[in-house]
Amino acid sequence: MKKIRIVNVVGARPNFMKMAPVVRELSKCQEFESRLVHTGQHYDESMSRVFFRDLNMPNPEFNLEVGSGSHAVQTAEIMKRFEEVCSSVRPDLVVVAGDVNSTLACALTAAKLKIPVAHIEAGLRSFDRDMPEEINRIVTDCLADFLFTTEESGNRNLRREGIAEEKIHFVGNTMIDSLVDCYRAVDEAPALESLAAINGVPYFLATIHRPSNVDDPAQLSRVIKILESASKLAPLFFVTHPRTRDRLRAVNENNRLVDLNDGLQKIQRGSIYLLPPLPYMEFLRLMSKTRALLTDSGGIQEETTFLNIPCLTLRDNTERPVTVELGTNQIVGLDQGKIISSLCRIMENTWSTAMTPPLWDGRAAERIVKALQSKRSVLCSRNAA
Repeated sequence: MKKIRIVNVVGARPNFMKMAPVVRELSKCQEFESRLVHTGQHYDESMSRVFFRDLNMPNPEFNLEVGSGSHAVQTAEIMKRFEEVCSSVRPDLVVVAGDVNSTLACALTAAKLKIPVAHIEAGLRSFDRDMPEEINRIVTDCLADFLFTTEESGNRNLRREGIAEEKIHFVGNTMIDSLVDCYRAVDEAPALESLAAINGVPYFLATIHRPSNVDDPAQLSRVIKILESASKLAPLFFVTHPRTRDRLRAVNENNRLVDLNDGLQKIQRGSIYLLPPLPYMEFLRLMSKTRALLTDSGGIQEETTFLNIPCLTLRDNTERPVTVELGTNQIVGLDQGKIISSLCRIMENTWSTAMTPPLWDGRAAERIVKALQSKRSVLCSRNAA
């Protein structure tokens, strides 16, 4: 029996959590020959390598090492190098996840080579084309042959855009698969030495990295003022993406923050504590004990919903409406009054309780692999053609 050759693509931090359960599930099936490609869009220890360890992923067979660059340069370089991988491996299917440049670049390359594409986390829409991720989502879904959705809004969006019903597969959320798998050991995860002073003190956690929030110096200063106000209710830990850290330096905001690389003896209200990017398990441990998340990350909206942790999204929209409809997420933009009012409610324990969205049960990867198994003859015939 001919094996179906599958190339799975990861590139940036969010991809690892979404793809790891699928890679593991594929490895259990004799009919698939699965290979892993890392584009190198995120490439340093804190944003890439530690995730292979924490998520029990095999080392990638191919590392394209594209590094940083503008959207056009990075996308073009990934396409150029990924085309060489496809020419060498001749896959029957390319699997991409999420909405980063690696997702778009590898889907586009595969489509031009007439290789079927599967998109994990298909159909999500913010309806804000100022977000580069929105462009990546729309184009990838247009090219994909298998569209694996995480929530009902994704199904509705794809149907409205004219995607054939037989291409749409509602499977659940593979990021939640990773969360379920890792959460069992969260209390055994290493804790940052610099956070030993927490000792049960209530705190807030923030992650801010979207260009709309950090690229404009005036907007970034506004974000910092909001975080400062929030910190007066509880100490606030700010986990910074490298691009955010660079922008903070550029606008001289670092002198208003406490860098935890220097260590701390005491955690106190009125302070913002700056943290570097964290390994998945360390971040999960910190997130699991926070009173609230302030974020502009889509994935964190999902994780907090599953964990029933209050989440304030510092954007004017979300591509994950189920986290608002059923979860603990509230869209607050940069409305400082709304944010502080919400945090007061959270501290008073009057925040709404989450319901777990349908199929967020830790078994999405199983459903994806079963869907691919059911289409084995289609994949074989397309490749033969």
